[in-house]
Amino acid sequence: MQYLHNDKFKEIILIQPKIFYDDRGCFLETFQAKRYQDIGIKELFLQDNYSTSVKNTVRGMHYQLHYPQGKLVGVTSGTVFDVVVDVRVNSPTFGQWTSFELDAKSYAQVYIPPGFAHGFCVLSDQASFYYKCTDYYRPDDDFGVLWRDKQLNIPWPLDAQPILSAKDEKYLSLDQIPIHLLPKYISI
Repeated sequence: MQYLHNDKFKEIILIQPKIFYDDRGCFLETFQAKRYQDIGIKELFLQDNYSTSVKNTVRGMHYQLHYPQGKLVGVTSGTVFDVVVDVRVNSPTFGQWTSFELDAKSYAQVYIPPGFAHGFCVLSDQASFYYKCTDYYRPDDDFGVLWRDKQLNIPWPLDAQPILSAKDEKYLSLDQIPIHLLPKYISI
């Protein structure tokens, strides 16, 4: 396994699992607690989620406020443009974002700590996406940032009108979200 801390956000980790290929296909470990703890992921994962989406689907930008979720994300089929935004009030990188292209060829993963909004769009005809989460999904604690926030200016690589949930279409821009509805930055 190889890993790399993101240049802008030291808390975000790009992980490349070791893949073993032979004439049958491939094998890889998608998670092993001790190895992931050794690279700085200390949280306990409590819930696994899986979604499939068609090309030009945008999911996000989601976060939980009172029960924040850290996420370990990856793709098992297809390709996505994955985006992480720092929404932690008083963070030195508040309002900044980073992105990754994740695909089923590399099986790369991204660790996103609690306090960040997360989303992705599908670049291939179809994609399957998994999330390991450090807290349970709570519908009453589900918040988000508008995916097309003009100030964030994320260059979503869409080649058609995006396919969105009704919830994702209604989120506000980051500067319109009341401060008490954003996570707080805690310096370590």
